[in-house]
Amino acid sequence: MTIKGINKHPFLEGSSSLGDEGRAMKTSTLSSNDPIKQEIRDACKDLILSNDQLQLVMERLLEEITKGLSKSGHDDAIVKCFTTYVQDLPNGTEKGHFLALDLGGTNFRVLLITLDGMSFDMKSKIYAIPQSLMLGTGTQLFDHIAQCLALFVKDLNLQDEVLPLGFTFSFPLSQHGLTKGYLVRWTKGFNCSGVIGEDVVALLEEAIRKRDDVKIDVCAILNDTTGTLMSCAWKNRNCRIGLIVGTGTNACYVEKTNNVECAIPGNYSKEKLHMLINTEWGAFGERGALDFIITEFDRSIDDNSINPGKQLFEKMISGMYMGEITRLVLEKLVNEGLIFGGKCSSDLKKRGKFFTKYVSEIENDPKGKYTNCRDILMELGQRNVSDQDCENVRYVCSIISRRAAHLASAGIATLLNKMGEERVTVGIDGSVYRFHPHFHDLMTAKISELTSRQFDLMLSEDGSGRGAALVAAVASLRH
Repeated sequence: MTIKGINKHPFLEGSSSLGDEGRAMKTSTLSSNDPIKQEIRDACKDLILSNDQLQLVMERLLEEITKGLSKSGHDDAIVKCFTTYVQDLPNGTEKGHFLALDLGGTNFRVLLITLDGMSFDMKSKIYAIPQSLMLGTGTQLFDHIAQCLALFVKDLNLQDEVLPLGFTFSFPLSQHGLTKGYLVRWTKGFNCSGVIGEDVVALLEEAIRKRDDVKIDVCAILNDTTGTLMSCAWKNRNCRIGLIVGTGTNACYVEKTNNVECAIPGNYSKEKLHMLINTEWGAFGERGALDFIITEFDRSIDDNSINPGKQLFEKMISGMYMGEITRLVLEKLVNEGLIFGGKCSSDLKKRGKFFTKYVSEIENDPKGKYTNCRDILMELGQRNVSDQDCENVRYVCSIISRRAAHLASAGIATLLNKMGEERVTVGIDGSVYRFHPHFHDLMTAKISELTSRQFDLMLSEDGSGRGAALVAAVASLRH
């Protein structure tokens, strides 16, 4: 589904969508019908980025990407630009049964995708991973996964068929080939022993081989951005970028093979002109590259995170942090006596209590209506709020979500410029992009201001699962 058309953001009305509204808002004076006090605008002004600032973000990101792709700079690069070794996109001729395994949290999914030209059928099942397995041995984890895979295949009566499998593994990987991925570190509450530094494909294959009751051929390992790109490319041949804006943020894109100096010789075809690159751009900003736009709120988020000094670009964009940035701004406004009569509920003072979903819900209120906003503030123990308080809260939410959308847009504009293709579709997945009422429109407008390249933004449907099966399909049918 390609979404088009731009709706006005409630706090962009009256400003030119093509002008540099960031700077205009910083210097604006309070008009008689402006619902937001100048003191509140002043408190938020560092969160509003001008196009000049975004262009500098783009320049620095491009430098980091170029370094990540190079042989000499890759090991030291912040934006790693890991090679995926995926060199073929789906073309609609794929046919057969393909499995996908999607592991990235406390549950994992197994999917069977049946392709026949452009017709598509999908069956899937979700399996739990008990905490004991998340903290046990790697052998126990992969034995459990292999057992669930075998049950799934037998339920569909396909145990006698050789099934190509694509493995979405959403943890940091150093990839040495399409079917070689070494775990760099566990995240998301996992800490299985004996896996870090090991090839997770080999561990899965060994667990399947030990059972010897199903015929599964692991054709590829990939992360969720690659899956998103592949899933969208199956429907739209122009898709060349995959973007995640959810709990975290990351992007992958199609690069010219000649530019991928960091790829390991012998593990890819030099004859093929392109290769998918997993940028891991969430790490951008380490070593000071984004210090010129880091605010007091970002510093507080970073200081109190489990990984201070790391993933700074991600901390300014993604759903894991957006609600907390909003809470910090609101707490400052209360302390300065600018909202809620200077009185703050105990919940609003607690870290993590203002969820990112609240930002989307508050911005979903129609103009002049504050139903969601009042319900959320009531939930947080903030009672007797005025319409003006609600208007102010919505303003803060809009500033923070707009900054996130604009930074993501700067990243996409950087990739569009680097690729230099005529028209590119960007496949996007993730809860922030999917559920925030204005994110798509904000990105569409801002990318247009930052680059002259033609593009479309396309919502990915079931990217990581379908994409993994498509990588397996392409890999098994073309080699």
